[in-house]
Amino acid sequence: MSSARAWIAARSMRQRLLLAALAGGLGALGLAPFNLPLLALAGFAGLAILVAGADSNRLAALTGLAGGTGYFALALHWIVEPFFVDPWRHGWMAPFALVFLAGGLALFWAAAAWAARHFGPTPGLRLGLFTVTLALAELARAYVLSGFPWAHPGHVWLGGPMMVLSAWLGPHGLTVLTLGLSSGLAAGLIWHRAMLLLPVATLGAAFALSSLVPSAPEPAGDAAIVRLVQPNAPQHLKWLPEMVPVFFERSLRLTAEPPQQDREPDLVIWPETALPALLRHSEDWRAAIGEAAGEARIIVGGQRLETDGTARNSLFLLEEDGALAAIYDKHRLVPFGEYIPLSGMARAAGLRGLAEVMGEGYSPGEGPVELDLGALGTVFPMICYETIFPQFIRRAERPDWMVQITNDAWFGEFSGPYQHLELAQLRAAEQGLPLLRAANTGVSAVIDARGQVIASLPLGQHGALDAALPPALPATLYARSGDSPVGVLLIFLFGLLLWRSGQIGIDPGRQRP
Repeated sequence: MSSARAWIAARSMRQRLLLAALAGGLGALGLAPFNLPLLALAGFAGLAILVAGADSNRLAALTGLAGGTGYFALALHWIVEPFFVDPWRHGWMAPFALVFLAGGLALFWAAAAWAARHFGPTPGLRLGLFTVTLALAELARAYVLSGFPWAHPGHVWLGGPMMVLSAWLGPHGLTVLTLGLSSGLAAGLIWHRAMLLLPVATLGAAFALSSLVPSAPEPAGDAAIVRLVQPNAPQHLKWLPEMVPVFFERSLRLTAEPPQQDREPDLVIWPETALPALLRHSEDWRAAIGEAAGEARIIVGGQRLETDGTARNSLFLLEEDGALAAIYDKHRLVPFGEYIPLSGMARAAGLRGLAEVMGEGYSPGEGPVELDLGALGTVFPMICYETIFPQFIRRAERPDWMVQITNDAWFGEFSGPYQHLELAQLRAAEQGLPLLRAANTGVSAVIDARGQVIASLPLGQHGALDAALPPALPATLYARSGDSPVGVLLIFLFGLLLWRSGQIGIDPGRQRP
């Protein structure tokens, strides 16, 4: 195996950085729509080998930067899609958005690689340190500057049998497991093939443990029936004056369709911003929705403008006649989409949020809430982007189920909507709660308490879906503890490796007198 290290040592800096970028891109193949987690492990292992073999702190940091850029450029390439909804106005921003997003997120990986090389005197310790520092960097990425917990390395298991381990480990525990497996694979490739038995055995044990997570119970015979409405309004047509009534009438027809189950729906859910008018001008529109829904209550996304001019992206709970029963305002908005950070400077440069349709863009709501739906229990509402954050639900009382309304028409039909769906599945699995998802262009889905999609509407099609509301599981370990245990574990491991490397305390290589 020393020949592999010798081959890498003989590569020029440019060649090593290219290899790092390719390894990062290979890691991204674990995410939707590719879903190739074993290839992802090989990619992360390759990057770990390159970091461990770096000749200097500077080269290690550049290697981490190249690997992260390759990873995020492929994983998040869907970010260019919103700029082509109105290409004459925003198309020129698309390449800059991808470069800055991928490169900016890769800075976390560069810092992790630098720390691994700086504190690790030997390649073996650097492998261990890179596992810990990269996991810490990813944990920080989920919270720093409002956080962006999308495309973590642990997400390569989403949609597969290993995803249910999130009930115990949470999303960052999955990342620690993923990076640990990759470092074990790297150690086997660098030193001795027999060492490959350890990651193989760990992977097998993880698969076995996943089978111990309780199965999702079946809905009871009297479970509430929920209808998901998917109008499939392409974003470039959605707000054209002549198309607004077309999509609204389509949604009404889908709402009024005969029941697909043995009884009428108890609740109808429309997607984000599906109400065509501002709330204050929507009485007739809401009455039409109520008439189409019959005896069912309705959840519908819409916009509202307060008397002081503050605009909100909201979820409305309507009674059977369309009367307003409750409002939830989206509190975590999409940067550069629904609002512009440092808006004064940005607007002076001519920049506006892509999803702005009113004045200065949206303002955030007060925070997470739960809605009481009576016989349907309590529900935790999330609008689009909010579903990627696992911590919000812990700020409210544990609900009976979760709902997400979203408009993924912004993100094309290749990867973005599928990754967003899998993040919704992760929220369900880690909380042990079912999640119902109404998406404008798809994928609308019913997700059980283990995170499995039990019914769905295909991407890019209009339709309605009736399903019995799945029951919840007891609160999971992650639902009770959150990310703190993983954070404490990583800090402990980092300190232990520093001690082992002689950076703190007694140098383990120095004999006692």
